[in-house]
Amino acid sequence: MDYEQDFTKEGSLENWVMQKCNTWRDHYEANYQEKFDEYYRLWRGVWAEEDSMRASERSRIISPALQQAVESSVAEVEEATFGRGRFFDIKDDMTDPNQGDIQYIRNKLDEDFKFVGVRKQIAECLINSAVFGTGIGEIVAEEVKEFIPATQPIMEGDMQAVGVMEKTRTVFSLRPVMPQNFLIDPVATNVKEALGVAIDEFVPYHQVKILQEQGIYNDTEVGTAPPDSDLEPDQDLTVHFEDKIRLTKYYGLVPADLLEDEDLETDSEYVEAIVVIANNGTLLKAEPNPYMMQDRPIVAFPWDVVPGRFWGRGVCEKGYNAQKALDTELGARIDALALTVHPMMAVDASRLPRGAKLEVRPGKAILTNGNPAEILQPFNFGQLDPNTFNQSASLQQMVQMATGAIDAAGIPGSINGDSTAAGISMSLGAIIKRHKRTLINFQESFLLPMVAKVAHRYMQFDPDNYPVKDFKFITTSSLGIIAREYEVTQLVQLLQTMSPESPMYPMLIESIVDNMNLSNREEVIQKLREANTPDPQMQALQQQQLEMDMAQKTETIKNIQAQTAEIMSRVEQNTVETQLLPQEAETKRLEAIARNLGESEDDKEFNRRAKLAELVLKEREIASKEEIVEQQMRTSNGN
Repeated sequence: MDYEQDFTKEGSLENWVMQKCNTWRDHYEANYQEKFDEYYRLWRGVWAEEDSMRASERSRIISPALQQAVESSVAEVEEATFGRGRFFDIKDDMTDPNQGDIQYIRNKLDEDFKFVGVRKQIAECLINSAVFGTGIGEIVAEEVKEFIPATQPIMEGDMQAVGVMEKTRTVFSLRPVMPQNFLIDPVATNVKEALGVAIDEFVPYHQVKILQEQGIYNDTEVGTAPPDSDLEPDQDLTVHFEDKIRLTKYYGLVPADLLEDEDLETDSEYVEAIVVIANNGTLLKAEPNPYMMQDRPIVAFPWDVVPGRFWGRGVCEKGYNAQKALDTELGARIDALALTVHPMMAVDASRLPRGAKLEVRPGKAILTNGNPAEILQPFNFGQLDPNTFNQSASLQQMVQMATGAIDAAGIPGSINGDSTAAGISMSLGAIIKRHKRTLINFQESFLLPMVAKVAHRYMQFDPDNYPVKDFKFITTSSLGIIAREYEVTQLVQLLQTMSPESPMYPMLIESIVDNMNLSNREEVIQKLREANTPDPQMQALQQQQLEMDMAQKTETIKNIQAQTAEIMSRVEQNTVETQLLPQEAETKRLEAIARNLGESEDDKEFNRRAKLAELVLKEREIASKEEIVEQQMRTSNGN
C-alpha cells in the first residue's frame, strides 16, 4: 500500500480509481486467490507443500483425473462452437429488401476473426473458465500492417514492377484475462451492472512507450514496476522479468467533476469513462467512453452460475474434493509401496566393525563381528493392501460424476454399472444435458456479446467495410463430439428399420454424414442431394409411360362398359318376353276350352281337359322362371 500511495495524488482521478481497485483486490485476495491458485496447480499437475493432506506425506503425485475432466469439458464446448466452421450468423430485418448486405457483413466479419485468430483466444477463455470458474476477455484495438503482393507499371507502362503494398488498418481482437488480473465491484454479478471493472497486469515497457509516441497515452515519465508474484500468470516462477510496467486499465463510471474534459456535457454525477494508470499512480489516459454503444470492452461468463456472485463454479471446483481424496489415496499407496518394496535391514550395531558403512546392494560384502545370521536380519512392513486399486478407481469415477466429463472411449462400464446399449444411452443423456447447459450459458453470456461488440466497433472505426446497420447476431453452434456420436448411433438404428425405397431413407443418410467429422463433409452431402434429385429426362419418360398406362386403362374400362350395356339390354329383352309368356298361355287355354265345348257336351270331360290345360300352363311358367334365373347368373359370371 505504501508504494501505491507514494504515486497517488489526493483528490485526483487516479487516486479515486486506485482506491476502488485496491479495495476490490483486497476482496479478491481474501476470498478467491488461495483457492484459484490451488485449482491452477491441480490442473497443471504441480505439487505444493500447502496442498498436502497429511504431514507425513512424501509422495508428490498429482492424479490426472481433474486435468482430463477440464480438457474433455473444454474440448466438448469448443467442438460444439467451432465444429462447423463459422460460429455465428447475422440476421436482418425481414422488411429489408436488400438481403445481400447481410452475406457481405457475415463473410467480412468471419474473415477478420480468422485474421486475428479469435478462435484461439476464445479457447483460452474457455480454459480459464473451466479452471477458475469464470472466463474473461478484453476487446482490444490495434493497428496492423498488411503487406499485399502488388504490381506497379514502370517505364511508361512498358514494364511491370512486382513487389508488395503496405496497408494499415485497425482490427479488434479478444485478449484473455487471468482472474488475478481482473478486478470488479464485489456487489456486482456481471460486468454491465458493476460500478466499474479493471485489468491490473504487467506489460512490457516498450509497449507503453510506443503508445506514448503515437499520442494514445500521455507523454509522462514512467518508471518500471517492482515484481509482484500475485499478478504473474504462472505463480511458480521464481525469476521475474523487471523491464515492465504495472498497467491498470479501468472501464466504468467515474465522478464527472474529476474527469477533465472540456467537451463533456452531463447532468449526472457519474460518467462512463476509460482510465489508464501506470504503476498505481501515473495517469496515462482518461477520457469518456468513446464507443458509440457506450458499452465496456469486457466480456465474461461463468462456467456454472453461482447465484448472486460474479465468480462462477468451474470444473476444478466441482471435482476438487474427489481429486484431493484420489491424490491422498495414491500418495499413501506410493508411500506404503516404498516401505514394502525397498529392502531394509535390522542390524546389531554393536557387532559391526568400527567405521563400517552398511549398504544393501547386489555383490556387496558386509563385515560382521560374529555370525551374520545373528547380527543381520531382513526387515519389511508386510504386503500392500490390494483394495487400494479398487478405491482409486472409485475415486476417479467420483471425479467424473462431479464434473460430468468423460471421453467416449471410457463410456462402457465407467459412467454406468453396465455397458449395455440402454445403460450407455441413459448415461449419455445426462452427460449431454450438462454440456449443453454450459454451452448455452457460454453463448448467451460471452460469445454473442463479443461478436456484437466487435461488429459495432468495426462499424464505428471502419465504416467503409462495415456499413452501420441494425443487425441481429445469433450463434450457429452444433452438437459436441459425444453428442454427435450418440446421435449417429440413434440414426443408424432408425435406418435399419426402414426400407431403402422409403422417402425418409436419403434424409437419414444425409443426417448421419452431417454429424461426421469429415474433411469433405459438404461435398458428400452435395453428392447425396444430387443423387436423390431425379433426372428431368427420366421424369419425362416416366410421365409418358404413366399417360400411356392411363389411356390403356381408360379404353379397357370403356370396352367393359359397352359389353355390360349389351348384356343388360339382352336381359331386359328376355325379361319382357318372359312376362308375355303367361298371357299367351292363357289365350291358348281359353281357345282350348272353347273347342272342347263345341265338340262335347259332357261336363266331366270338359273339367278334365280344363285341369290338364291349367297344369301345363303352370309347368311352362315354372320353366320360364328357371330360364330367367339361369340367364341372370350367366350375366353376373360374365361381368
